[in-house]
Amino acid sequence: MPFSRRSLLLPLILTLSACAVGPDFLRPLLPESAGYAPEPLPPQIAAPDTSTIQKFAPGQDIAAQWWTAYESPPLNKLVEQAFAANPDLQAAQAALRQAQETLSAKEGSYFPTVDAGLSVTREKLSPAAFGQVGAPSSIFTLHNASVSVAYSLDVFGGTRRGLEALRAQTEAQRFQLEAASITVAANVVTAAVQEASVKGQIAATQEIIEIQQHQRDVLQRQFELGAIAKSPLLAQEAALAQTLAQLPPLQKELGRLRNQLKAYTGRFPSAELEESFDLATLHLPDTLPVSLPSALVEQRPDIRAAEAHLHVASAQIGIATANMLPQVNLTADYGFTSVATGTLFSPGSVVWNAGAGLTQPLFHGGELLHERRAAVAAYDEAEAQYRSTVLLAFQNVADTLRALQSDADALSAQAVAVRAAQDNLTLVHDQFQMGAINYLALLDAQRTYNQTKIALVQAQAARYADTAALFLALGGGWWNRAEEKVSEEKKSNG
Repeated sequence: MPFSRRSLLLPLILTLSACAVGPDFLRPLLPESAGYAPEPLPPQIAAPDTSTIQKFAPGQDIAAQWWTAYESPPLNKLVEQAFAANPDLQAAQAALRQAQETLSAKEGSYFPTVDAGLSVTREKLSPAAFGQVGAPSSIFTLHNASVSVAYSLDVFGGTRRGLEALRAQTEAQRFQLEAASITVAANVVTAAVQEASVKGQIAATQEIIEIQQHQRDVLQRQFELGAIAKSPLLAQEAALAQTLAQLPPLQKELGRLRNQLKAYTGRFPSAELEESFDLATLHLPDTLPVSLPSALVEQRPDIRAAEAHLHVASAQIGIATANMLPQVNLTADYGFTSVATGTLFSPGSVVWNAGAGLTQPLFHGGELLHERRAAVAAYDEAEAQYRSTVLLAFQNVADTLRALQSDADALSAQAVAVRAAQDNLTLVHDQFQMGAINYLALLDAQRTYNQTKIALVQAQAARYADTAALFLALGGGWWNRAEEKVSEEKKSNG
């Protein structure tokens, strides 16, 4: 080929190799109206009758180890143990490594494949195959040594789109790992809060049992002295038995939560768990960061994973499009063939070939066309799933913010109710002792105090759980954990 033609052909090949069919992925834009509530966020959440105030910090970043805000060393220890031994987290880590290795393997598509071959064959040929009828056949040994090179020109970017899809798939797996990490941390914190709540309910129930046992003993003495009939004593014993019956379900739930914490940290129920939690040793975080709506789509791992899956679907359209266009392959072989090992690498034994091939799909029964249409439909599906994930994320934050305020109001109301019920129980007890009221009023006062005491403990625990839910809904600060790892690596290397 004349030099002028070669000089024109090379830029043409390079130009074609630089293009890639199919859409270039663009991140979906967040609507300007996206927010957590129609009304502005209040500056703080207060429970007036409990002296607990939580302040909102709009736009403040979330700490990577947000659970340390509870100021509980046992809780911090348990979360770290879960990070080290939780099997679900280990499975997500292995899935990420698999995706990374698959991507690295596929990146070899950018380079030619080179294979070496060495063979020895014993052959017998019939001269009749070459038109020599009656000639004697020959038996010989054939030695071959060769190197084969093959390369597919990525003219329309099908290979590049495939690698783009794998990179996006790896990104999705990475964000799924981040989601698993913050979920494990939130699960441990929530289970610890639930354990503290159940232990508080058990303590409150035992306090009520002591009160009822004391009253039962008083009634027993009065009955023995003939001061009262037996019916008030029997009623009090029935009320005490009902309260005692509340303990086994609470103890059952406590055992379940302890086993759950063990499972989160990769331990069997038979293992020991030194860490124990109660509400008195947990500090309610007083500052609550609230990410801006525009930052939420960057912080939520599930949104980032959905975005990566959308990117995969976009690249698949390019792959399906490239499959409909010509495929160009280059091949070359160089080697030696001889009937004797001594002359295998002599100049006369050299064999070689070089070639180029172009394949243009003409008729596949509509297969390639429909595969592309299927890829477009898959992209539409992924886009809808992305929007659904974003909406759910904003709903999670909005629901948690609403729960924080509602549960603070409930805690305030329960604190007032407990004080009133306790004062009423003391007053009714004194009146009953003086004979001013009957035993039914006393039983009613005891029942009311029992219910309000348990409800107060549940309301207290709800605020701790709501706080953990907010950190989880906002993304859990995983991006700061990644920065901390980079910083630690730089320190260790420098």
